[in-house]
Amino acid sequence: MNPLAIIENYYAPDSDLYHLLVTHSRSVAQKALFWARKHPELELDHQFIEEATLLHDIGIFLTDAPTLGCYGPHSYIEHGYLGADLLRQHGLDKHALVCERHTGTGLSLDDIKQQHLPLPHRDMRPVSLEEQLICFADNFYSKSNPDTELTTQQIRHNLARFGADKVRTFDHWMSLFL
Repeated sequence: MNPLAIIENYYAPDSDLYHLLVTHSRSVAQKALFWARKHPELELDHQFIEEATLLHDIGIFLTDAPTLGCYGPHSYIEHGYLGADLLRQHGLDKHALVCERHTGTGLSLDDIKQQHLPLPHRDMRPVSLEEQLICFADNFYSKSNPDTELTTQQIRHNLARFGADKVRTFDHWMSLFL
């Protein structure tokens, strides 16, 4: 499976948005794979991690995020499940779960309901170790500033706005993957 070929179904390879998406996704993939190699005892699927990380943000073009060059009809928070729907059309159900579950530290059904998020009413938290690792690594890079890696303190500060449970999840991942 070639993740870039799938991306090219939706993004022109010479476009700024393609470059932004692939640059961000490669940064996340490098970080996730570094930690996966550091922890052979976890027996993580490196090929899946690379593929799923490259595809995790494929749905951003469907959202309205002009600062990123996205002019779709949906809110940005929806890019995960929208990307998951695209990947399911390609028969990539396992990869689709990464798309759906990678936002922050994941979104619980309670998060979605209490915040009235425009998302399907289901739990969207990472489950497998690979999903957790990709979600963790994604927190270190923002598409709005793709050349800068965030520190753990910056990430913890950003997550604290969404509740102490998000910071606890991130801290757990730090103890597991770092």
